[in-house]
This record gives sequence, structure tokens and C-alpha cells, in this order.
Amino acid sequence: MIRVALVDDQSLFRAGIRMLVDSQPDLEVVAEASDGREAIGAVRQSRPDVVLMDIRMPVMDGLAATAELLTDPEPPRIVMLTTFDLDEAAARAIRQGASGFLLKDADPEFLLAAIRTVHAGSAVIAASATRELFERFTDAAPRPVPAAYAELTEREREIFALAARGLSNAEIAAREYLSEATVKTHISRILTKLGLRDRVQLVVFAFEHGLV
Repeated sequence: MIRVALVDDQSLFRAGIRMLVDSQPDLEVVAEASDGREAIGAVRQSRPDVVLMDIRMPVMDGLAATAELLTDPEPPRIVMLTTFDLDEAAARAIRQGASGFLLKDADPEFLLAAIRTVHAGSAVIAASATRELFERFTDAAPRPVPAAYAELTEREREIFALAARGLSNAEIAAREYLSEATVKTHISRILTKLGLRDRVQLVVFAFEHGLV
């Protein structure tokens, strides 16, 4: 069972998401909160697997709450909820370590798939939107490429580039004539070498350092 927490200041929106999530046999809402400060206590008490976190809320916004929760020893996967397609706050949250972002008017099936995807460890929920987001907010001069990037093998750099463009493991496997298991192993090694948490941070890294 995937345990989910809902954080949004609109009670009607939370009620709709709760009804949707609880209708699934493998999902369960275990906590709700109406602002970031309340969310921190609720999440730490209920220990959900995935948190759906609105960005703009009174008292404490979703960015501050996310930053605080990600300092915990075993933080949940946090997905930001935003009204705007290209939201600079969503980009900042992902840089902090959030696992992705969703539009609040996303299709129900997409929302449910996103929860399961994030819980499974994948973070690039809407690859095309993620690419567009970071192309917009990392258009400054690229940062120097860290020395750790030089430790990647030639094959790892190829797979890094494809993952940074938003290709899934299956798409990379088909393109490179590899098994999905092999691609997954390469991605894991790349993340470890670069000190990145997940594929969203890989996308951020690539755009910030001019590698795509």
C-alpha cells in the first residue's frame, strides 16, 4: 500500500484528491494539511511514502515545508502541485530535492500514475514539461562542469544525455540496444557518481551545466 499525504489550503481540492486516491486498491491517504507548517507535523507523524505539496499556501508555503521535510533522515518523496505550467517555484523545489511537479488540473489517471511512478523511484513525471521548465529557468551562463562528470564512462555519458532529454529507461534501452535492467544499472551508477538523488536532479544538473 502506497501511503499518501495531501497538502493544500483548499479543502474542496483535498477532498477531491482524497476521494480519487482512496478509490485505488494500492493507494491510501494517511494525512492532510492546509499549510506548510501543519504539513511538517502531519507528515512526520504519519510517515507517508509520497506527499502531494501545493506550492502557494498561507502560514508557510510549500517550498519552505519541502526544504524542511527533506532534511529528515528518511524523507518522503515530495511532488509539488502548481497551477502554472512553467512555474519558477517548481524549478526551485526540484533543485531542493522534490521529486517532480504536477499541474493541479492534471487528468486523474495522470495523477495516480505519477504517485505510483514517484513511489517506484522514478522522478521525471512529465519529461517534456520538465525539459521546458529547466530550459526557461537555467538560461543563464552554464556553471562549470563538476570534476565528478569526468568520472563517467563514455557509455554512461551517452545514457546521461538521453536521460537528461527525458527518455525513459525503455526508450533508452531500445535506442542503445540494451536491456532495461542494464540501463537502470547505468542510471544508478551515474546518479551515485554525480551525487544526485534521482532523474529530476539529473535533468537539473544537465541544464545547469550546459550538458544538453
